[in-house]
Amino acid sequence: MRELLNRPLTSYYLVLGCTLLLLALGLLMVLSASSIEALKETGTPFYWFLKQSVSAAIGIPLMWICSRLPQRFFRLAGYPLMMLSILGLLMVLLIGTSQLGAQRWIDIGPIYLQPSEPAKLGLVLWGADLLARKARRGQIEWRNLLIPLLPGTAILALLVMLGSDLGTTIVLLLIFLALLWVVGVPIRLFAGVMGVAGLATIIMIMVEPYRMERLFGFLDPEQNAQGSGWQALQGKIAIGSGGWFGLGLGSSRQKWTWVPHAESDFIFSILGEELGLMGTLVVIALFGLLGYAGLRVATRVGDPFVRLASCAAVAWIAGQAIVNIGAVIGVLPITGIPLPLVSYGGSALLPTLAALGMLLSFAKTEPGAAEALAARGPGPVARGLSWLGLGGAAARARRPRGRHPERRARGVKGPT
Repeated sequence: MRELLNRPLTSYYLVLGCTLLLLALGLLMVLSASSIEALKETGTPFYWFLKQSVSAAIGIPLMWICSRLPQRFFRLAGYPLMMLSILGLLMVLLIGTSQLGAQRWIDIGPIYLQPSEPAKLGLVLWGADLLARKARRGQIEWRNLLIPLLPGTAILALLVMLGSDLGTTIVLLLIFLALLWVVGVPIRLFAGVMGVAGLATIIMIMVEPYRMERLFGFLDPEQNAQGSGWQALQGKIAIGSGGWFGLGLGSSRQKWTWVPHAESDFIFSILGEELGLMGTLVVIALFGLLGYAGLRVATRVGDPFVRLASCAAVAWIAGQAIVNIGAVIGVLPITGIPLPLVSYGGSALLPTLAALGMLLSFAKTEPGAAEALAARGPGPVARGLSWLGLGGAAARARRPRGRHPERRARGVKGPT
């Protein structure tokens, strides 16, 4: 195991393998968890599954493209992505669609866009580049670290909160705190920022009656089992019904309109019912390995931007998974955020896959990773071209410049 973990491409294959496994499992669970509601509302049990499959079909090539982009692209992309996210969040407040008391979506025909999801990636890239530039210049005084990072995060969080999305606000704060932790702010400052964030969260909960109901439903769900405690109790019943190995894929009873939002916020409960304790532990282990791989990239690559962006991406994806799973099993209040890569939702899936593609790109810059990748030989694309009889162009593209390879092998110099 130690030998495997010390290999140069360990991080690369861990990120790739965990991502694809979680995505495949998520598609299966979306099909199972959404089939009853989809059949009732649309007449076909495959409606939401097909939409999620389209998002995955777009997201996988997006991840592959991001895995081949240079670090400079990500450093530059954070600024326009932040501006577009702020513009999208403003549009949500003006022309957005309200569902279940939250105004988070822009309705474009059959497509629902949720600008708060790409805002997470924008904050990761923009914040990491901002702090990396200041660290390079030696400006490590705390005032320089917080400005303009703190105002930028506050603007995003405020716009998201105006749309009544407390869960996404918490994730944005996790990204912000991860950036401050990695850059090495003083403990007193870090504790002060956490205290202010906690106070703001309490105020946001108190000003909205439905959030207070959710909080009371979390503290004592049996007290209002037919109201605010309904979703929490039904989710626990689903997980408890699964036992060690579950009822079997597709055999959930709670998805028959008992668990609200079974395909999105509470998909983990249906997963526990159908795949049992073993299935839930596998999902938690995959997220743990994904977080380990991201932190491994951060510690093995010396560039400050890579370290900051990798840790912030891990805080986003792993932190969101912890909040979602914690809400389902009853140790955290319900906030309404999806389980990354598993829950239904293309607006959440695409930025997550882009961030994981960025981690793959960073993993290629680990010590020895480039040499290990070159030693693997032609990749699947090049092999596919060779099968089609188009391998000559790919081979010429890979051929080293300078002396002819046959002459180099014989030790003969090329023409001068």
